[in-house]
Amino acid sequence: MGKLIDDLLVFSKMGRVEMRQTQVGMDDLVKEVVRELAGETNGRKIEWEIHSLPDVRGDRSMLKQVWVNLLSNSVKYTRPRDVAKIQIGCSTRSGELEFYVQDNGAGFDMKYVEKLFGVFQRLHRAEEFEGTGVGLANVRRIVTRHGGRTWAHSKIDEGSIFHFTLPEAR
Repeated sequence: MGKLIDDLLVFSKMGRVEMRQTQVGMDDLVKEVVRELAGETNGRKIEWEIHSLPDVRGDRSMLKQVWVNLLSNSVKYTRPRDVAKIQIGCSTRSGELEFYVQDNGAGFDMKYVEKLFGVFQRLHRAEEFEGTGVGLANVRRIVTRHGGRTWAHSKIDEGSIFHFTLPEAR
């Protein structure tokens, strides 16, 4: 219950707090988050494939929360795999930077994709994977505040790919 309350407070704060726009090195930010997740990955074989990521203009702490949520989900949902594979990258499309996190985890049924970024929406049973159902709602809220979009694709038992866009840094 305490974790749920904490997550809701963060979710609420992300919608109200003033954004501190700075130049953010996404390469460094992702590496920082991966280091912080080391406690959750001890004893596991995870193949991280992190492509070069551009700098963006945004609120560093908010963007860090996006990466924390997406990467911790990949770590969590690949837990049943002998070898987890998590790939992070970015491409440029129509003046936007399109970031992605892809894994070979549990995946989800695409008929529920519209529920995915809503508060309290969970597509797996709590007995299978812990969580409060607030993380992806937070991702969408933060990315939207930065002028971007979020979406996902998945196949059950094959993994997922989560995308988000941000405007190109000027």
